[in-house]
Amino acid sequence: MRPRRRDDDFLFLVKTSLAPRNRLPALVGIVLVPLAVIGGLAPGWETAAFGFAALLFTLALFDAVLALNRAPELRVEFPEVVRLGKDRAGALAFFLRNDRAGAPARRLRLALAWPSDLEPQTDDDAARGLDAGGELRVALPAGVPRVALAWMVTPRRRGRFFFDRLYLEEPSALGFWDARRALVIGCETRVYPDLVSERRQAAAVFLHRWGVGAHARRQVGRGREFEKLRDYIVGDALEDVSWKATARRQRLVSKVYRVERTQEVYVVIDSSRLSARPAPRPHDPPGAVVSALERYVTSTLLLALAAQRQGDNFGLATFADRVGGFVRAKGGAGHFDTCREALYALQPTVVSPDFEEACAFLRVRLRRRALLVFLTALDDPLLAESFIQHIGLLSRQHLVLVNTLRPPGVRPLFDDLGALPETAAVNTTDDVYRRLGGHLEWQKLREVETTLRAQGVRFSLLDREALTAQLITQYLNVKQRQIL
Repeated sequence: MRPRRRDDDFLFLVKTSLAPRNRLPALVGIVLVPLAVIGGLAPGWETAAFGFAALLFTLALFDAVLALNRAPELRVEFPEVVRLGKDRAGALAFFLRNDRAGAPARRLRLALAWPSDLEPQTDDDAARGLDAGGELRVALPAGVPRVALAWMVTPRRRGRFFFDRLYLEEPSALGFWDARRALVIGCETRVYPDLVSERRQAAAVFLHRWGVGAHARRQVGRGREFEKLRDYIVGDALEDVSWKATARRQRLVSKVYRVERTQEVYVVIDSSRLSARPAPRPHDPPGAVVSALERYVTSTLLLALAAQRQGDNFGLATFADRVGGFVRAKGGAGHFDTCREALYALQPTVVSPDFEEACAFLRVRLRRRALLVFLTALDDPLLAESFIQHIGLLSRQHLVLVNTLRPPGVRPLFDDLGALPETAAVNTTDDVYRRLGGHLEWQKLREVETTLRAQGVRFSLLDREALTAQLITQYLNVKQRQIL
């Protein structure tokens, strides 16, 4: 939070209004009305009634003028950007400043126009001065020019939210009025995916200390990246002999290869209409509606962490009816922040995906062979046909893995014979038809897998409960076997 100069401060007064408090109508009803009745019934009391009315009106007017004159004294300082995590309580902190020298004690009520996806914390509200509606009650001590305050907020959806105004209410000096003001604040709140709970589900994968010490994973093959030349040793393969170096040195020279460490990994996320389908899991919070795109985003970021630990460069692309974002593969902690910034506000769009546009875009941008991990839905026959038609633009140069979340009930007919009786039981005719329909859908996806395999593309149905772990396992298997 950086200080701003007075002349360019954008936190200014928008509107001040006065609302009568209970004290003003109570005095009118208790004093003026009886005096008016008495003045009408008893001659000679008209002057007293008029005098009390004039006095009350003067006091109310004077109190209103004082309340309006106190408006410019209070100012607020909000940070330009507040970063929070989805489903995790965080603080929306700000400062309240009184520009008046020797500021007296004041009682204020503050409020923001909260979006439905941001819930002000309600635990122990009375102790913190927070009403059930998210209003903050503040008692400013006398002589304190600057006070730090905060709302505790629990975001329920990731994305970008804006607070443009802070609403403030303060009683007047005599208690006749409530002065209500709106202050322009211009605060942006960014809610990022909750990687903590998702990483906990894939904890076993992250416990491996890849590539170091006694926990090194066995590599299959000898590597493809050229490292150096050395003299020929009996037993070296003939294809490893460097004939040009042999001709120059007049003795046999062999090429030495090493396992490639810095490879490029791209995740391509489909944010079209089918990504908005709900993808709940048993351990999700009650009432939470989590879409397939939400699973894609969190799994992508955790895969980026896995690639970073492996020493690979990570990049991503998002598309729907057109390519929405592209981050070129790089490494380092700063690059992870770049990927997170590119994904935190990504939302589903009600359009069909354009696979031709996405494949052509990646074909032009990616010159070096890379691992492309597609996260999309191919259970729609028309979309699967379009994907098969255009993926050849990429599969001839790159290693392509296509992953689809398994739709509910889509599995082989007798795949769950070992499951619990309550989940495997077929008790009604509807259960029979539901199982048969799930088997037919699974069979269609198997045909899609066979067609893609003929083009060198690997297709997988992933479970929503273990999406992250399965994605990272796919990536590690590619690294271990040096398929890329």
